[in-house]
Amino acid sequence: MSLRVPIERHRLDNGLKVVLSPDRTVPVVAVNLWYGVGSRNEAPGKTGFAHLFEHMMFQGSAHVPKNRHFELIEKAGGTLNATTWFDRTNYFDTVPSHELDLALWLEADRMGWMLPAMNQEKLDNQRDVVKNEKRQRYDNQPYGDWAERLQRLMYPEDHPYHHTVIGSMEDIDAATLEDVEQFFQTYYIPNNAVLTVAGDFDSKSALEAVERYFGEIASGPPIPSIPGRVDLEPKLGKTARDHVVAEVPLPRLIMAFRTPPFSADDFAVSEVCQALLGMGRASRLHRRLVRERRVAKSVVSYQYPLLTGASMLLTWATGYPHTDLDMLESALAEEIEGLRDAEQTEVDRAIALAETDFVHALENGASRADQLSMFELFFDDPGRVNTQLDRLRAVTVEQIRSFALDHFGPDNRAVLTYEPAARGDR
Repeated sequence: MSLRVPIERHRLDNGLKVVLSPDRTVPVVAVNLWYGVGSRNEAPGKTGFAHLFEHMMFQGSAHVPKNRHFELIEKAGGTLNATTWFDRTNYFDTVPSHELDLALWLEADRMGWMLPAMNQEKLDNQRDVVKNEKRQRYDNQPYGDWAERLQRLMYPEDHPYHHTVIGSMEDIDAATLEDVEQFFQTYYIPNNAVLTVAGDFDSKSALEAVERYFGEIASGPPIPSIPGRVDLEPKLGKTARDHVVAEVPLPRLIMAFRTPPFSADDFAVSEVCQALLGMGRASRLHRRLVRERRVAKSVVSYQYPLLTGASMLLTWATGYPHTDLDMLESALAEEIEGLRDAEQTEVDRAIALAETDFVHALENGASRADQLSMFELFFDDPGRVNTQLDRLRAVTVEQIRSFALDHFGPDNRAVLTYEPAARGDR
C-alpha cells in the first residue's frame, strides 16, 4: 500500500501557510488551524497560558458574539473543537461542503479581530473554567496527577516540558488582561499558523476564499525563542522515582524512557517499539503480563511525538488489589528490556499495526487535515503524510534491538507508582 493524499501548498503574503487536500468523495469539508504555540512556549510564571487561550478563543471576536461560533457551526450541521499540546494549539471545524465559507470566516475573525472583543469579564470567566477543569480532570481523579509527576521526573526544571499543559493555577490566577493580549499578539498571528482545508471543495475557489478572509490580517513579529533549556542529554542517566499513596482503586506502575524527538530520524523506531509493547491484545505487555503471567489487570503504552530536546515513551500497568508493586516493576522492566531480543515476526506485526493506525487517521477529512497541519507546521513538509508508511516499513529488527539496548535500561528510566491509601502502611 502506498498513500496518495492530494496536497497543494500555498503561502499568503502575511505568512499564513495554506494546505489544500481536495477529496470529492463525501460532501463534507474540514477546516483545520494549527498555531505554533503550546505549553513549551510559556515563560516561568506564565504557565497554562496556551491552554487558557484556547478557551479564550471561543469567547467571541469583533464580528462574532460569545458562543456564536458554536451556534453557527452546529446550526449548519457541523462540529468543532480545539486542543492544546506541548508544541502547538489546534482549532478545527467540520461542516457540509457548501458551508466552507462560514468556517473560514469564523476562524479568520478570531485570528484577526479577537482583541476588540476581549475583556476582563471573559478572562475571569474562563480562568474559573480552567480551574474547574483542573479540579475535575486532575485534582479529583484517581491517578489524575500522573502527568505532572512524570514530567517532573523526565525533564529538568528549566526545560519547557517540565510543567504540564494545563499549567499552574497560581499563574492562571495572576494572569492579567494585558498578559493575555500580549500572548495573542505574539503567537496568534498568520506567520505562526497553518491552515489546512481537506474534503469536498474546488481548490481555486477555496484558495480565493482563504485569501479573502485571511489575507488582510497583518503579519506579526518573529516568534520568540522557546524559554529555558531546549537541549537535553539523550538519557536520564539514572532511574528517577516517585511513589504516591493516594485514594486510588488499584496499584499502578508507570515507567517512562527518554526517546529521540519527533524530528529525529529514528523516531519511527521508537514508534514501532511502542507498537511491539502495547498495541493490541497480542502485544508483548498484554500477552505476557495480562494473559500469561496475570500480574497486571491492564497495560498501556504510548510514544509522545515531542519536538524539543527529547520525547518520551511511557508504559503503565495497573495491578490487582494485592499486586506487589516491586514485583510488577520487575515484570514490566523484564518485558521492555526483552525487546533487545525481538523477533522478526513480532516486528513485522508491530509495523503492520502501526501502519493501520496511521491509515485510520487519514480516513476522514478532519483527521487528515490534522495530520497535514502537523507535518506542515513541524516539518515544513505536509508531503510527509505520503511517506510515513515508508519510514515505518524501513524499521528493522536490528534497529529495534539496538534501540532497546540504548534506551530501555535502568540508566534512562522514570518509575512512578501509585499505591491505594488502604495499603499505604504496608
